[in-house]
Amino acid sequence: MEKFRFLTAGESHGKCLTAIIEGLPANLDIDVDFINEELKRRQGGYGRGGRMQIESDTVEIMSGVRFGKTIGSPVTLVIKNRDFENWQNIMSANPKDITSDKAFTTYRPGHADYAGSVKYNQRDLRNILERSSARKTAIEVAVGAVAKLLLKQFGITASSKVLQIGNGKTEEEFHAEIDRAKAAGDTLGGKIEVTFENLPVGLGSYVHWDRTLDGRIAQAVMSVPAVKSVSIGNHHAYKMLGSEFHDEIFCEDGKITRKTNNAGGIEGGMSNGENIVVTAVMKPIPTLRKPLKSVDCITKEPTEAHFERSDTCAVEACAVVVESRIACVLANEILLKYGGDSIEELK
Repeated sequence: MEKFRFLTAGESHGKCLTAIIEGLPANLDIDVDFINEELKRRQGGYGRGGRMQIESDTVEIMSGVRFGKTIGSPVTLVIKNRDFENWQNIMSANPKDITSDKAFTTYRPGHADYAGSVKYNQRDLRNILERSSARKTAIEVAVGAVAKLLLKQFGITASSKVLQIGNGKTEEEFHAEIDRAKAAGDTLGGKIEVTFENLPVGLGSYVHWDRTLDGRIAQAVMSVPAVKSVSIGNHHAYKMLGSEFHDEIFCEDGKITRKTNNAGGIEGGMSNGENIVVTAVMKPIPTLRKPLKSVDCITKEPTEAHFERSDTCAVEACAVVVESRIACVLANEILLKYGGDSIEELK
């Protein structure tokens, strides 16, 4: 079941990235400045590469909003790729423009190149790179920003922090780790924590596996490029006793309270009123200046992996993307539980 639905389209070096969002109630205030600020957050962080100097992402609303408010019809968002001016012929839809410029045939370990070329029967791996690139997370963050605007109507807020990059656990250590990796032509991943506060009790359900809130969140976060693991609540549960892990329940002035939140705000597949806390681990970016060994997809001869302009570390950006993915899940759950064709009716 989906109420807050969206589709995105666009390639890394194509003309634009696009999203169509369906299911938003009418009369929801849409703050374009807030969406653009979220896009700016995604582009920040120590260790980002040259693409961030080219692009300065801003959103254009093409439909579904009039005078700053939704009108109940699908909302269309567009982010233009500034770099497209240098790729117009290379990414042209016209067969008359066919060119081998920027084509490549050497697999990049850790990317979608090998599996994607087999699945879609492609010999030019540019056709795999363009859509599998994390560039598409820009439009996903814009969609997530719209979801956050809906959640804000109910006082639900999001925050995130970087817990670790490489072996570093402080900001100073993060920068040192990234500098060392960059000097060596290498990359780094890390661990992030995302928190959503002030949620109602009962989002999600235990009645079917695909309606559990933790299951939906985990799927949404695992689909973020480079995320390799997701946990909700205290991820040291495997080494704790039940008497240590489970959050005891108290009643103070008629209100249910907890002194701990090891469950991360979800019990039995449903929100329990505590903060939802999600931890995700991002692998090191698989595009390295120090190339990994690979083979050519046509000749099968040994070679070195193709290098495409990339970041050294994008963990801070990943945190923003994860926030956005979870916001979309929670917006959908709010609409499922409470319904309403206008924001007034929903409230």
